Amino acid sequence: MAIRIDKKIVKYEVVKDEDEPEAEAADPAQEQTPAADNVVQMHERLERPPMLLGATYKIKTPLSEHALYVTINDIVLNQGTEHELRRPFEIFINSKNMDHFQWIVALTRIISAVFRKGGDVTFLVEELRSVFDPRGGYFKKGGKFMPSLVAEIGDVIECHLRMIGLLRDEGPDEHQRRLIEEKRAQYEASLGSGGGCAEEGSPFPEGAQLCPKCQHKAMILMDGCMTCLNCGESKCG
Repeated sequence: MAIRIDKKIVKYEVVKDEDEPEAEAADPAQEQTPAADNVVQMHERLERPPMLLGATYKIKTPLSEHALYVTINDIVLNQGTEHELRRPFEIFINSKNMDHFQWIVALTRIISAVFRKGGDVTFLVEELRSVFDPRGGYFKKGGKFMPSLVAEIGDVIECHLRMIGLLRDEGPDEHQRRLIEEKRAQYEASLGSGGGCAEEGSPFPEGAQLCPKCQHKAMILMDGCMTCLNCGESKCG
């Protein structure tokens, strides 16, 4: 229907539908979006802060007279908030031994790049620990077998990731630990006072075999079954 206007127009407004919600009403979901957007995630373009938290680990192997020092620095994301996270940012390996200089530099740069890429970096542990030295491995202090120097670097990274909470300890529970201690006490009682230890610093009996699961010389024969006194692995299931 057409309406004829005889007077001068001095003002106007847009008529809204009565069922249309008010523009002033805020959407609760939209209010929460900016807060979620402020959460900083790990990515390769993240700028390095002037100071990083870190830890240095010493590796002493029979393969070299000089020790290796592995330093892993972490970045703290969203510090002071409920989304605070500590993630590895870079790794350095230093030693007086220059025989391995080239591959050590290459390894540290690649691992640092993977750290800064973000995402799940725990796969590095298994990848490094699966490297075997063609000349043979060695036992570190405590009786744990290391198939290569690279594998021990992976072991150090695993230790650090557990410290900052990226990896959780999946060892035996309390019930399994009590059972292992009982088995160990029975075994040592059967040996008498001549049991001894496999080597200095080893907490496991002399003559223990290498466990294929935890790589410790802690597997002994108990009740006709090979049982590991470190992780509870058993040939009998």
